[in-house]
Amino acid sequence: MEYNENRGDKKPPHKKQFSLNSCAKNTMKSLREVEYFLNNLKKFTRCMHLYKFFKK
Repeated sequence: MEYNENRGDKKPPHKKQFSLNSCAKNTMKSLREVEYFLNNLKKFTRCMHLYKFFKK
């Protein structure tokens, strides 16, 4: 008997297989999210500059 079986511990879950397709999809999704964030940031900074300009 193994030591883990005596203690009643559960066996660790199996590791997921590496999938190049899912890795590529996740990478593309992450890049799109970063691009979207940067575009929104650019628009926000433009608005802030206009706000400061017209505030004076």
